[in-house]
Amino acid sequence: MFIARLATAVVLLAGCVAGIFFLPNRWWMVVLLPGLLVASWEWAVLAGFSRPRRWAFAGVVLASATLFGFTGSDAGAHLLPGNGVPIYAASLAFWVLIAVPWLARGWRVRSAVAMGIAGWVVLVPAWLAMARLQSEPEKLLALLGILWISDTAAYAAGRAWGRHKLAPGISPGKTWEGIAGAAAAVAVYYVALSIATPHWGWWNGIGGAILFAGVALAGVLGDLFESWIKRQAGVKDSGTLLPGHGGVLDRIDSMTSSLPIAALLLQYAG
Repeated sequence: MFIARLATAVVLLAGCVAGIFFLPNRWWMVVLLPGLLVASWEWAVLAGFSRPRRWAFAGVVLASATLFGFTGSDAGAHLLPGNGVPIYAASLAFWVLIAVPWLARGWRVRSAVAMGIAGWVVLVPAWLAMARLQSEPEKLLALLGILWISDTAAYAAGRAWGRHKLAPGISPGKTWEGIAGAAAAVAVYYVALSIATPHWGWWNGIGGAILFAGVALAGVLGDLFESWIKRQAGVKDSGTLLPGHGGVLDRIDSMTSSLPIAALLLQYAG
């Protein structure tokens, strides 16, 4: 299992980095669409949709993402005012005003309409952010690095020192010690990146610190939210597509909450 997990991680990481740096933006968007399709299908399964509704939900997600991403003279054209700001703002509102109380109160939502809307807001803004942010590949990689470092450090610190459960009713393996380890690792990463990229300006000041902290915290929220949806569905993983890792949703859970927020913040970066 460990070998399969490691091999899958290496392939995914190499493919992601290569795509970020070497694919034209339009082709990057195209490459992201199959993952979005699989993730939307996995969400529909977790939501308990019937097979026809799964196809309908996946179709709506894919069609709307394509509409927002590709309409216009080039892949970066602005179908929405403010380069996607309304979509990112809707995502921020969902995660702060809906997902937080959803988790805090342990809502078990059975409504197909509510689950469909939630799934759309979870998936489409994240896809749009991942697609648009590739216009500055180094910065997109830096953002993803926050999530990768945070996740790895939380796991390592939790295994070594974890005693106090973060949310035992949602994800028993997560601990406050793991969160502390993740925060320390992200702080070190921020300082190191600031030293290495002084020409990034805004990223290296208080605005960058807010961005890094926001992405890391939002990533934890997205992870917990997907864990709760899986718990509600009575499954351990969202799927079986990725050996040793589960489904696509299991790999992008932290991105669904953090990337739209990062994209929104970066609209107003100096």
